[in-house]
Amino acid sequence: MFEISSEGSFSAAHHLNCYDGPCENVHGHNWLVRAVVACETLNELGIGIDFRTLRTALADILKELDHTDLNTIFDAKKQNPSSENCAKHILERLEIALARERCRVMRVEVTETPGNTAAYFR
Repeated sequence: MFEISSEGSFSAAHHLNCYDGPCENVHGHNWLVRAVVACETLNELGIGIDFRTLRTALADILKELDHTDLNTIFDAKKQNPSSENCAKHILERLEIALARERCRVMRVEVTETPGNTAAYFR
């Protein structure tokens, strides 16, 4: 099994509903995202997925989140825009974007602040 990853970032605001603390107030982060895919086989060039393909798919998803109020996206899902829910959202969108590739999306890690990372994985 081969594991391939790409990283990206976005800036966005959010607040956590029903949270007892300062994160209940609107605030922003520069979020870092790492997406990991797994491939069982390689193509004739020895590549599981082109880094450019993975990087572009991830960048397109992050562009949708960049400079937004994440609550507007997650309120429709009746979810708090926590790092955990952001990781799941990105992974699900990436699965759709890469559906025709020979790999599976395995994990998405979202770092909200340095040293604080949440991941969602299959």
